[in-house]
Amino acid sequence: MVYSEKLQNVTVLGAAGKMGSGILLLTAVEMADLSLKPENKGKAFVLNAMDVSKEGLAGLMLYLRTQVQKIAEKKTVALRKFYADRADLIENEEIINQYIFDVMNIVRPTTRVESAYDSTLVFEAVSENRALKVKLLSQIDQNNPEKPWFFTNTSSVPIHLIDEEANLGGRVLGFHFYNPPAVQKLVELIVTGKTNTEMIEFANIYAKNLGKVVVPANDFAGFIGNGHFMRDALHGIHTVEKLAKDMPFVEAVYAVNRVSQDFLIRPMGIFQLIDYVGIDVVSFIMGVMNPFLPDEDLHSALLDRMIGLGVKGGQFSDGSQKDGFLKYEKGKSTAIYDPATQTYVAISALKEKCDKFLGDPPASLIAWKAAVKVKDKDQTFGKIFADMKAMNTKGAMLAVEYGNKSNAIGKKLVSDHVAHNEADVNTVLLTGFFHAYGPVNGYF
Repeated sequence: MVYSEKLQNVTVLGAAGKMGSGILLLTAVEMADLSLKPENKGKAFVLNAMDVSKEGLAGLMLYLRTQVQKIAEKKTVALRKFYADRADLIENEEIINQYIFDVMNIVRPTTRVESAYDSTLVFEAVSENRALKVKLLSQIDQNNPEKPWFFTNTSSVPIHLIDEEANLGGRVLGFHFYNPPAVQKLVELIVTGKTNTEMIEFANIYAKNLGKVVVPANDFAGFIGNGHFMRDALHGIHTVEKLAKDMPFVEAVYAVNRVSQDFLIRPMGIFQLIDYVGIDVVSFIMGVMNPFLPDEDLHSALLDRMIGLGVKGGQFSDGSQKDGFLKYEKGKSTAIYDPATQTYVAISALKEKCDKFLGDPPASLIAWKAAVKVKDKDQTFGKIFADMKAMNTKGAMLAVEYGNKSNAIGKKLVSDHVAHNEADVNTVLLTGFFHAYGPVNGYF
């Protein structure tokens, strides 16, 4: 296998989407850098940006140009080496503009899937719809004489099912970028017993060149990331449902969201995270995973109710947060949705009462921003959660219960042979979810 040859004609399916646009950006830059190497001068590099939305593709090209300029500005020293033979490029601005041109010149926006019929590598980043994935990959493979390799960005669909149903003969693997791909360092790599070994070698080289941290996961629905997140989210939802029997629903959401963020030292509360991913997306992923879990029921009637009321969360095209369980103003949560009245209740109107209900956290507790920089994690977090276990306040007890559940979920991913080991589970939550500590630990 020659690495650069596989990257001479590439297609990204769903290129204008949230994940596809990041994958396209990373791949466009990698392909452009390869094209500028002396040994590749004169070779054609083509990256098809395929999406069904013409408007989305127009926005994609603007996004791509803006991001490539930022990337170029950060690596002008390296670019000077690329363009060492160009006497006409002297000033940094000239070099940056040339690089932007070279990257953009590789990309071909298109709404036609036929563009992928000449590709040797296809990245699939369409919706988490198994039938759609199989249909697209099968169609491309049947019409592409190159016998392309397929990298699916699925976060939940078992890879062997895509392989078998699209009849790809082991030429597909799971290459799950985390959102947003251009920023997130984590990639989950999922292979089957039939996966082409050269593909696996290529995937690891590609990930290394992109500066990604690769965590292998076994081919089981949801893999490690969603395997933990979906169950973690359900625990938060079930806790709200229990609390809401004795207190208003909005207060229960506030309490669990605060406990899961502040008391557990996470970057987001669980309901903020559900909103970020999208209430409808979370519900759909649970539905994808559920048939493969005979001893569990990954389903939430509360999520169904929110979706039925048109409250779905997610993000706008500019990356700003849509309202979901929480209402957002200038990036901050300001209110909580009450399904009974179909209105948002201001957090300022319930914060004091809810905080009194939860009680103070231990004095040893530190904020997430400080926690991620801690060097002696075991000593620091061990003391925090030992102090928390010794308290009988509602907030502390809810946090310990939540931490125990998170720990149990992580261990079960290993015992169920989804993750290779506990360290991989921790890496996914540390790197992909920006937690300050891994869920499998000695703190709970």
